[in-house]
Amino acid sequence: MEFLIPIIVFAVIILLSSIKQINEYERGVLFQLGKFKKVLNPGWNLVLPIFQSFYKVDVRTKAVDVPEQDAITKDNVSIRINAVIYYKVFDAAKALIAVQNYQYAVGQLAQTTMRNAVGAISLDELLSERDKISTEICKIIDEATDPWGIKVENVELKDIKLPEEMQRVIAKVAEAEREKMAVITKSRGEVESAENLAKAAETMASTPGALHLRTLATLNDLSSDQSNTIIFAIPIEVLNAFGQGNIQNVAKKITSITKKDEE
Repeated sequence: MEFLIPIIVFAVIILLSSIKQINEYERGVLFQLGKFKKVLNPGWNLVLPIFQSFYKVDVRTKAVDVPEQDAITKDNVSIRINAVIYYKVFDAAKALIAVQNYQYAVGQLAQTTMRNAVGAISLDELLSERDKISTEICKIIDEATDPWGIKVENVELKDIKLPEEMQRVIAKVAEAEREKMAVITKSRGEVESAENLAKAAETMASTPGALHLRTLATLNDLSSDQSNTIIFAIPIEVLNAFGQGNIQNVAKKITSITKKDEE
């Protein structure tokens, strides 16, 4: 009986040390005698010492910042670009067996894929179609990492840095484009204004007395002006009624009255 107590204590210690806890966000990869046996689910699992070993794999989505990369676009413009890649492990066994240090492998693959993708497009395409390029990079990396048991969920291009001289060139192009739009807008306004004036003139010409009403309205507006000089618009038909000599006399009288008002 005395010999059983140490054996029981030893067995209890072995049993307790064999119990391994795996959290909900983890999966365990169990090896028996060096060979893959199975994937352990969350909870308590029994792992026999010496004969068996296991490794935990985090299956949560990871956000990895891809360092800035020097790249050259299709039109030979040097840029610096960085990104963020979101991925997770969907097969813990493959992630542990198929590739050594899958986190490092994914980061390196993202860098090379990003440089290759930038080299296949022009600078204008890179700046204007960033979302499309991010989707293409994500698709390429996802296909390459699928045998590793890794699912790439998204790739976001964070920042694109251009050389200073290229920034000045782009600023000049944008300024020229804004000036162009301003000229076009002004020209369209002038065309619409001319069309409206032509319609107004046509309406006034076809309506008897419309010109005289317009003249009276103009005189009413001038009456509120504080200036000393007032110009009266007299229709040509009225002047023609007085004859050529009377027109000259009326013009002289208007001139004399204007000079007196100025004095």
